[in-house]
Amino acid sequence: MAQLYVGTSGWAYPSWKPEFYPQKLAQAKFLTYYSSQLNTVEVNLTFRQLLKGTTAEKWIGQTPAAFRFAVKAHQVITHIKRLRELGDFLLRFLQSIEPLAQAGKLGPVLFQLPPNLQADKAVLEAFLASIPRALRATFEFRHQSWLADDIFSLLKQHNRALCIAETEERVTPDVVTADFCYYRYRKPTYTQEERTAMLHRMQEHLQSGREVFAYFKHEETPQGAIYAVEVLKQGAGAPLSTLLTSRPGA
Repeated sequence: MAQLYVGTSGWAYPSWKPEFYPQKLAQAKFLTYYSSQLNTVEVNLTFRQLLKGTTAEKWIGQTPAAFRFAVKAHQVITHIKRLRELGDFLLRFLQSIEPLAQAGKLGPVLFQLPPNLQADKAVLEAFLASIPRALRATFEFRHQSWLADDIFSLLKQHNRALCIAETEERVTPDVVTADFCYYRYRKPTYTQEERTAMLHRMQEHLQSGREVFAYFKHEETPQGAIYAVEVLKQGAGAPLSTLLTSRPGA
């Protein structure tokens, strides 16, 4: 049965006390507590540095077996080399997240392209061919030129997901291109109607056998984490007609 994964982009935020984290909880225990409330997190640390083996092992030990870490691809891949002439760096990046994969805790890898990178189908096709088939990969295109049928078709051929990113300035069309779906909800607030619509869309995917990964914006307030808990609990079987009013730890 397809699984719903909902979380936030990061977890190490003391400002989430006391609405999400208990007031007296030590920061060293944040991930353990977070993973008792949510079943995935999007890791942004990997955008600027390769993941150390000791860090990966610590994360693995602090989270349940069913927990998943989605990781953002390193900036060398997406922003510096811009998917071209990567040499052995792609392999080094993949090797750095291999401990998560070996533990069964690796979610999708997010390749977030820079806003000034325009569409180049040939470059994307060559890059897609270089990624291991077993790797779940999702692409966030931030230049409008990428949002075209030929690019969507190419992603479908390789079973790579179009990242559906939603900000106050930009919304990616909700096009399914893989056997899983990946959402990034970046607006600071969402109405009850918007959250209910999210749930309906997620359930459509789950009923079609597609797993769903969804991440809310972190920010300095715990609102994204609170939204994530609500959506995950409802997606796991609570009625869609009402949204939860309870808070983690309540």
